[in-house]
Amino acid sequence: MPVKNSSYAHAPASLPLGKVPFVAIDFEAAGAARGMTDAPVQIGMASMLGSEIDTESFFRSFIKPGHEVAWTAQRVHGIGPETVEDAPMLGELWPELQRRLGGAVVVAHGAPTEKRYLRAFPGHGFGPWVDTLWLARKVLPDAESHRLGDLVQLLGMEDELSRMCPGLKWHDALYDAVASLLILQAVIAEPGMADQPLSCICPELA
Repeated sequence: MPVKNSSYAHAPASLPLGKVPFVAIDFEAAGAARGMTDAPVQIGMASMLGSEIDTESFFRSFIKPGHEVAWTAQRVHGIGPETVEDAPMLGELWPELQRRLGGAVVVAHGAPTEKRYLRAFPGHGFGPWVDTLWLARKVLPDAESHRLGDLVQLLGMEDELSRMCPGLKWHDALYDAVASLLILQAVIAEPGMADQPLSCICPELA
């Protein structure tokens, strides 16, 4: 689904973190099939203004990938072909993506993966991006692991994550998206951080 001349009023580099509209996004993958590129089978999105996560903003949808779901991927997230059989294609979710991501600072843990899937919408204009993997390595350089689950455990946020996403678990797209917001929330909650400019956690704006 081509997208032409998309433009949004992006948050300026000088905007204090306490006033920035963030939207976290996560995709779960079908796994690469022979002769075809990988495709998503699930998407999750969640919003946060400053350091306040909006649970009413949570969005979760399965996605029909266009090719079979590899068994190796199914072992990771548990999403099989029967789950996505009647799900929308990624292109059908464009209005939802446009409404949620347009004008927001986009958050992901290991952002290149999410950016790659969004290439299905050329010229979408989403961003700038905050990669919580990059951010965690910067603020917690001595952590034994910077994997999403390990960071949530290190920060003592497992119970809060489970409360916000009841019944979900790791490798669910919404669960992982909210986890990345909790990591960002912890950074912004540090003394004085809410008054710091967006550029301090967003290298592309520095």
